[in-house]
Amino acid sequence: MPQLTPLPPASADDSREELHWRRIDMRGFRRKDGLYEVEGRLTDRKPHDFEPWSGGGRSVPANEPVHDMGVRILFDANLLVLDIATFSDAYPYDVCKSGGEALQSLKGLRMTHGWGKEVRERVGAERSCTHLRELLVPLATVAHQALGQVIGERPLRLDTAGRPVKINSCFAYADTGPLVQRLWPQFHRTPAPGAGERPCARTARQPSSLLTHPDRLAKL
Repeated sequence: MPQLTPLPPASADDSREELHWRRIDMRGFRRKDGLYEVEGRLTDRKPHDFEPWSGGGRSVPANEPVHDMGVRILFDANLLVLDIATFSDAYPYDVCKSGGEALQSLKGLRMTHGWGKEVRERVGAERSCTHLRELLVPLATVAHQALGQVIGERPLRLDTAGRPVKINSCFAYADTGPLVQRLWPQFHRTPAPGAGERPCARTARQPSSLLTHPDRLAKL
C-alpha cells in the first residue's frame, strides 16, 4: 500500500497549484407574507482559460465563471415546496439554460424524510443539470435551519416508543453522548468498552480508496 503524505494546514502549504475554485452559497429567508425561501448558488472558476473538452461550448477566460447558477425554493412552515425557480448566469453550453426545467416536478413535496430519494427519482441523471440538482439536498437542510425558531416552538417529536426522534439523528445527539445523557438520561446508553476506538484504528489502516486508486474518480 502506498504511503500517503499527511495533509498540512492549508494556510501553511504554499507549494500547491490551484486548479479549480468552487463556491457554494446558501441562505434562508422569511418573507413578509409569512412564507419562506431558501436560495443556493454555485460558482465555478478556473485560474486558466477553459474550453469544454467536448467542443462546441463557450470559451471562458481565466478566473471568469464557468458555472454561475442556482436554485430558489419557496416553502411554508411545514417545509412544503410551493414554488421553485432556477437561474443560470454562466454555463458552458447553450443547452444548459434548460437544465432546471425538470425541477418543477418537485413542487408539492415536503423537504423532510425522503426528499433526497424524490430528487434522485424525479430529476436525476440526464433529466436535469447536475450542478443545480446537487444544491437541492443541502438546501433542504438550510430550510430546516431557517425554520429553527419556528420548529423550536413546537412540541418535541417522539417516536412510537416515546423516545425523541432527535436521538441518533447526528453525532452530537448520539445516544451514547453527553448531550443525550443531560437532556434525556433515561434514553442514554453507555458505549461498549473500546467501541469508540475501532473506527479510528480502521481509518488509520485503510486510506480512502479514492486516494489509493484515483482512477475511480472518473466513475463518480
